[in-house]
Amino acid sequence: MQCAAFSGQRLIAEGRPQDVLDAVKAATDAGEGVLVFDLASGHAVEFDLRGDLETALARLPVAAPEPKKGPGRPRLGVTAREVTLLPRHWDWLAGQPGGASAALRKMVEAAMREAEGPDRARRAQEAAYRFMTALAGDLANYEEAVRMLFAGDRTGFAAATVDWPQGLRDTARGMAEPSWAVRPPEAV
Repeated sequence: MQCAAFSGQRLIAEGRPQDVLDAVKAATDAGEGVLVFDLASGHAVEFDLRGDLETALARLPVAAPEPKKGPGRPRLGVTAREVTLLPRHWDWLAGQPGGASAALRKMVEAAMREAEGPDRARRAQEAAYRFMTALAGDLANYEEAVRMLFAGDRTGFAAATVDWPQGLRDTARGMAEPSWAVRPPEAV
């Protein structure tokens, strides 16, 4: 996870949680209010800052261990779930090479590949919006920046954020960057 820590609208640290914790702890110990954001999702991140820095670092979450696999294809991580289809769908799936499960996996993989760009753009927009709402909601041109973000107008977004504090502006622009690569399809 990559995160950014802000004291007010001032960027105080950016990087992995263990890289920003020192600055976050120092700022909070000095009485400053600090907000930390996950740059991928735009969600606020909380650290347990009790004790000294080493104690706080030791409490950072570590990667969760792999859950024990059950029956099925454990090497692939296959999970059995129920799917409800009409009889004609089951008939068609049964006639596919590899059977129903293989055909469904192929269709899901194809749909995931097709939607990858628009999904990534949508997630980037939502993350940037969450971040901007938390820190930039009272800044000049906030509403315009949000409109430009969701309109897919990179130039308009840059113009709307030009007068924002540098760290906040650069973070918002960085979070929005993946949304410019592929514009999500328009709602019908």
